[in-house]
Amino acid sequence: MGVALFGVSMPVFWLGIMLMMIFGVYLRWFPIAGRIGILVSFHKITGFYVLDSIITGNFSALVSILRHLILPSIALATIPMATVARVTRSSMLEVLRQDFIRTERAKGLPERVVIYRHAVRNAMIPVITVIGLNFGLLLAGAILTETVFSWPGIGRYVVQGVYARDYPVVQGCVLFFAFIFVIVNLVTDIIYLYLDPRIHYR
Repeated sequence: MGVALFGVSMPVFWLGIMLMMIFGVYLRWFPIAGRIGILVSFHKITGFYVLDSIITGNFSALVSILRHLILPSIALATIPMATVARVTRSSMLEVLRQDFIRTERAKGLPERVVIYRHAVRNAMIPVITVIGLNFGLLLAGAILTETVFSWPGIGRYVVQGVYARDYPVVQGCVLFFAFIFVIVNLVTDIIYLYLDPRIHYR
């Protein structure tokens, strides 16, 4: 929980810069910018670099692409992962104090069955809610992450549109983000039905 609190507290751009300094500049384990190495020959088909490298069988390019993905992925995922970890812990502690958990244990069920079949499923509803809400945070964080790591994605495209005062680009990207967020919330509501049969939409 201390690590999770640290993850929740730090801004994504600061974490990205620290990762670049430690693992890219000092240790030289990972590249600090771009999507693929400059000297790697690569044939684009779909525009999705990982998929293109697999389709063409260019595994040297695949290794380079995955190495470029590691630091941005860690920077982008740390804050949502920390939030989900804290909510999961508090939700599980709440469920484990319920009467039906004591009943399952009194019936002699193995602790593994009590935890994974009964407790986790009942504790997942607030966790799923937080994951759905954090998806919007991922979209917003992608703008900062792509800017810090010079990643040519839709987030950096928004920043360039703001700098150039290209209002149609900014409006289109905001509408796209809003559409994705609505779809994620719809999927979240559908997952509720699977997790808790008592929930009905009328």
